[in-house]
Amino acid sequence: MTTPTPDPRAVFVYGTLMPGERNAHVARRGGPFSAQEASLGGHDLLHLHPEGYPALRPSAAPPGTQAPVRGYLLTYTPQAWAAALPFLDHLEGLHEHPPLYRREQVKVVTLDGQSRPAWVYLYAREDRLRGAQLLPGGDWRAVPDRDRPGSDER
Repeated sequence: MTTPTPDPRAVFVYGTLMPGERNAHVARRGGPFSAQEASLGGHDLLHLHPEGYPALRPSAAPPGTQAPVRGYLLTYTPQAWAAALPFLDHLEGLHEHPPLYRREQVKVVTLDGQSRPAWVYLYAREDRLRGAQLLPGGDWRAVPDRDRPGSDER
């Protein structure tokens, strides 16, 4: 498999950072970006309890047997990306010990069928996935209580 070469200014968001969700303001802190609906295959989207936010992990299911994860591709201007990245990394706990999420390169598919390189935040604490609810439709917006911050206020 070829490693994607992502646009270093694009991130796929699938939960609280999506436009209209409770942490969308964090994505806007860096400056202007464009938002396109997109999807990511080969991953599971989970709802963490009591945290109250989503976790994304590579799926063990055979390819093509589950719905892709739905979200948005946020593409920043070069200057805005440099400003936004520290805010995004902070929210995602990238530099906590141990890290809450890790940032990895993926390819997403936009609504017009284009494959686009992007960064994505994958959940890094497997021990905390016990009791997490799989979202079989791959859409965080289907969670009824998603607008309430969880136990760690994220």
